[in-house]
Amino acid sequence: MEESKSYIKEIRIENYKCFKEFNLKLKKGVNIIVGNNEAGKSTILEAINLALSGFVSGKYIKTELTQHLFNKEVIKEYLEKINNVSESGVLPPKILIEIFLEGNEFPELKGNGNYKSDNTEQGISFVIDIKKELQGEYEELIKSGDIDSLPIEYYNFSWSSFAREPKTPRAIPIKSALIDSSSNRYLNGSDVYISRIIKDCLSSEDIIKISKAHRNLKESFSKEEAVKLINAKIQEAIKISNKKVELAVDLSTKNAWENNLITCLDEIPFHHIGKGEQCIVKTKLALSHKKAREANILLLEEPENHLSHTKLNQLIKDIKEDMGNKQLIISTHNSYVANKLGLNDLIILNNGKTTCLSELSLETKEFFDKLAGYDTLRFLLCKKAILVEGDSDELILQKAYMENNDGKLPIEDEIDVISVNISFLRFLEIAEKINQSVSVVTDNDGDIEAIKRKYENYLGNNSKEGIKIFYDEIIDTGELKISENKFNYNTLEPKLLKENSLILFNKIFETEYTEIDDLHKYMKREKTRCALNIFSSQEEIVFPKYILDAIEDNDEE
Repeated sequence: MEESKSYIKEIRIENYKCFKEFNLKLKKGVNIIVGNNEAGKSTILEAINLALSGFVSGKYIKTELTQHLFNKEVIKEYLEKINNVSESGVLPPKILIEIFLEGNEFPELKGNGNYKSDNTEQGISFVIDIKKELQGEYEELIKSGDIDSLPIEYYNFSWSSFAREPKTPRAIPIKSALIDSSSNRYLNGSDVYISRIIKDCLSSEDIIKISKAHRNLKESFSKEEAVKLINAKIQEAIKISNKKVELAVDLSTKNAWENNLITCLDEIPFHHIGKGEQCIVKTKLALSHKKAREANILLLEEPENHLSHTKLNQLIKDIKEDMGNKQLIISTHNSYVANKLGLNDLIILNNGKTTCLSELSLETKEFFDKLAGYDTLRFLLCKKAILVEGDSDELILQKAYMENNDGKLPIEDEIDVISVNISFLRFLEIAEKINQSVSVVTDNDGDIEAIKRKYENYLGNNSKEGIKIFYDEIIDTGELKISENKFNYNTLEPKLLKENSLILFNKIFETEYTEIDDLHKYMKREKTRCALNIFSSQEEIVFPKYILDAIEDNDEE
């Protein structure tokens, strides 16, 4: 994958939507932003696109300038101060988005006009602030009192380089393409983004030819006999003016053809094809959109929307292969997307702060890339995690938690019980990087020393804050054999049966076994069914101590 020559290395956001003050460092190539709903993932992508293009929500900022772009807390603080007679000289809030560039040298963008006051930095500042020429009027308005909203009519927007020179989006050497597959914005039936990309692919000569062909439509339309008859009928029937009234093709603007022509795929208008196909087409067009002196920034909003698993896999493959020299900044809730694009490129967003998931071992990165179905984002985004080996263990842990927490599922307390097969250490490596609170609940399999060796980096003197390992320290034995193999009495099911009675479990499983070992064999054979029965049972069940310890540890924290 060819990396960007020029890219955004950092973005600074002040007073924009959910961010009062926010900094985010980015790198060449892929950047994956994950976080819970309302964390600000979309706002970051939107802010970058606004600062580089002047577009927000698909429209130019001039028509979208409202107080809703401002941080609510900042507006509230401003209104409280401005309506307090003891306060004086209160400055109105402003929105500031600074884009720091790296790679190619842009001397005209270099200067100390940034929050760092660093002369060596190069970049662009986008500001929404009170118009200087209206400062006097604004002050008179403030004197009148009773201001209950931001006086947005006094605001304007502008761009400048870090050298403090005025700029326009056209003069910014880096361009962005924002693709939000979760929404559709149309202009007379044609997708605005698609039209813009296709137009950018055309030369001036091509555009002149299209405009001429479109003009010919008017002439041929007017000459049609049916149209002549209809216009004559209209003229006779509608006496609204002394002037001629008729149907015609609109050519009133220079670029009228853009508003009248639509993009079609296999003769179907773009807005009528499936949402999943729309997402794929938008993404592929952006990936293929190249301009000679520009290193484009591709902003991709939740590409998993509307896509089947196979289509998503193909889209990710295309992204990885065709990015070219673009920088990709992507937001996602999907573990598959994060795993396939690379956990090493992950940026976790929480409460306005970021954590980068970098420096993972090569083995762990390759593991999640090749087995991309693992629920890594469930693990990353929960408040605490309890890791178990299998699905039946997951059900038993959830039941134990409910029994000890008035019937609440752990997820209701932002605690996620996740089955990770035997990949505990892979997840613990991630937990160390992001300071995630996690409990591992594992079988001892009759070998305590093996458990201690496996988790030696997390036990005793090597214990890590927030990471706990729970297992039964007692080794149980018995005479049962299955197909000449000794039965393992040290997994969850035998431990559960040990704490309860044959009578109770016969009742829960609707069985009639008279021997403990016969029930052992049944529980081993029907692991999932038994776990479901235990989870659904109204009977009082006693859980092994190591299970309860794991539950109580999460309760206390």
